[in-house]
Amino acid sequence: MQVRTRFAPSPTGFLHVGGLRTALFSYLFARKHGGKFLVRIEDTDRERFVEGGIENMIRSLQWAGVTVDEGVTMSDAQVLQIGDKGPYIQSERLEIYHKYIVELLGKGAAYYCFCTKERLDELRKVQELKKQATGYDGHCRTLSEKEVADQLAQNVSHVIRLKMPREGETVFEDMIRDTVKFENKLVDDQVLIKSDGFPTYHFAVVVDDHLMEITHVIRGEEWISSTPKHIMLYQHFGWEAPQFAHLPLLVNEQKQKLSKRHGDVSVEDFKEKGYIPEALVNFVAFLGWNPGGDREIFSLAELEQAFDIAKVSKSPAVFNREKLDWYNKQYMAKMADVELTARALPFFVNEGLVPHDQTADSNLQKIVLLEKERAATLKELANALGFIFADTLEYELELLVWKKSTREDAAKKLDLVATFLKTIPEEQWTAETLEQETMRWVHQREFGVGDVLWPMRVALSGQKNSPGPFEIAAALGKEKTLSRLQAAVGVLA
Repeated sequence: MQVRTRFAPSPTGFLHVGGLRTALFSYLFARKHGGKFLVRIEDTDRERFVEGGIENMIRSLQWAGVTVDEGVTMSDAQVLQIGDKGPYIQSERLEIYHKYIVELLGKGAAYYCFCTKERLDELRKVQELKKQATGYDGHCRTLSEKEVADQLAQNVSHVIRLKMPREGETVFEDMIRDTVKFENKLVDDQVLIKSDGFPTYHFAVVVDDHLMEITHVIRGEEWISSTPKHIMLYQHFGWEAPQFAHLPLLVNEQKQKLSKRHGDVSVEDFKEKGYIPEALVNFVAFLGWNPGGDREIFSLAELEQAFDIAKVSKSPAVFNREKLDWYNKQYMAKMADVELTARALPFFVNEGLVPHDQTADSNLQKIVLLEKERAATLKELANALGFIFADTLEYELELLVWKKSTREDAAKKLDLVATFLKTIPEEQWTAETLEQETMRWVHQREFGVGDVLWPMRVALSGQKNSPGPFEIAAALGKEKTLSRLQAAVGVLA
């Protein structure tokens, strides 16, 4: 039997990092076992449908490197469906659901419910006042065939519900949580077909997973309570249920459920912040899973080999942003300079620092290297280097003065070092040569190192904290370096 997993998001906007983890674990499980990974779009909740949501989610998966073997994907900005078990978009499968709901009704495993919204609201209020579990009370469960026919003849608005047994237990083995049991009497008679004729998630997911031959369902723990309803549907149809694995909850550092209220949670957010996709994927893979040992850096290909669903924890996984930044810095630091420059280029363009037709040339590469070891993200890298591209710098005059030195001395040292730097030829204008020659000159003059290098660095960067003066000077070039030093002399004077 070939392993077949799926990721089945609702197109309600952006792909949540929790959704990325679900997709990633499903993808890794399929890859580890030589199987196939599918993407299906569950868009039957039309009230929550967001235009462009499908495209965003697929783009986010592609950006993360999670490739689709079957189902919904994109090519040249066009949404495509690949595979022979489609359609893979639920709103295109309504005839299929109609066929199977008729079968359930014929078996007496489902029933028509004509209860109004007002009645259901009142029922919930009464249950809450009595501190009872809220849920449908089965009011329409025992309607006679004639009563049902009369209501249908009058076109009374209705839904179709699952008839859960009132006795016994539903038991299943979860790949992460072992044996899980539910008392059937505590499970609600779930709506399967809504009044608009569209199936609910609970009905469509079972029909689709069966017809698409899904062998393993990997999803968030919030779906555990729904699993007995799904298993009951499998039993009513006489189908074999897939194996289930329910992933632990994602929480923030305050142990609160990860949500938009607490900051960025969509993959798009992290992409726009300048996180490397390989770093985000590596970080997300460790949210609730650990291969054992001290190693933390894994490529996607290495994750495919190392992933083991049995090592996924039951406990909530903490989305620690400092740890994500650590991962991103590791990937940026190890990246080849030319590749890092190419990846950072769009952020320099977006910040208005370089023109849209700028290429990742050797000069930009020198600039990027100034903050390669310090910045946590590509956007932070571009922002930190804005001073390189500025026409003029703004800074407090006193910032140019080193410790117990004076304005006059700072101006004198800057003027002298500028005069000296004019003697270094353009072809020798590198950080190494500048440092070697300038330090020799400083020692020959018996100047204090800080008295020269501090005002020089501030004059070139305009910042209290920045890369070293020689690295900055090499990135700026000779003309701009001398111009900034003389400008600082003028400010001090």
